[in-house]
Amino acid sequence: MASVNERRFVHVWSTASAPEGELARARLEAEGIPVLVKGEAVGPYRTGTIDLWVPEDLEPQARLILESPPPEIPEEELAALAEAALDETGEAALDETDETAAEDRTET
Repeated sequence: MASVNERRFVHVWSTASAPEGELARARLEAEGIPVLVKGEAVGPYRTGTIDLWVPEDLEPQARLILESPPPEIPEEELAALAEAALDETGEAALDETDETAAEDRTET
C-alpha cells in the first residue's frame, strides 16, 4: 500500500462549521480512513469552508460513511462518558461542603 505522501487525495466534503468538520474527520479516521483537512481557519473569526480530502481509492467508503447518520449512543453510555470526562478534568459536581463555603464567601 502506498504511503499517505504517495497517494492521490480527492475532495469528499465541505462545511463552514468547525465542529461539523471535526466530527466528520473523526468519523472517517475511526474507520481507518486517512483525512487531510484544508481551509481550517485559526482565530475567533473563521471564514470560508473546511474541506476534507481522502485517498482516491477510499473515496466510495468515505462518502458512504459521511452520507449515513452517525450511530446513536445509548443514554447510559453518554452518562458514563460524561462522568469519565469530569473525572479526567478533576472537576466534579459541588458537594454540600463546597456549597457552604461558597455561601460563606458571598455573605462576607
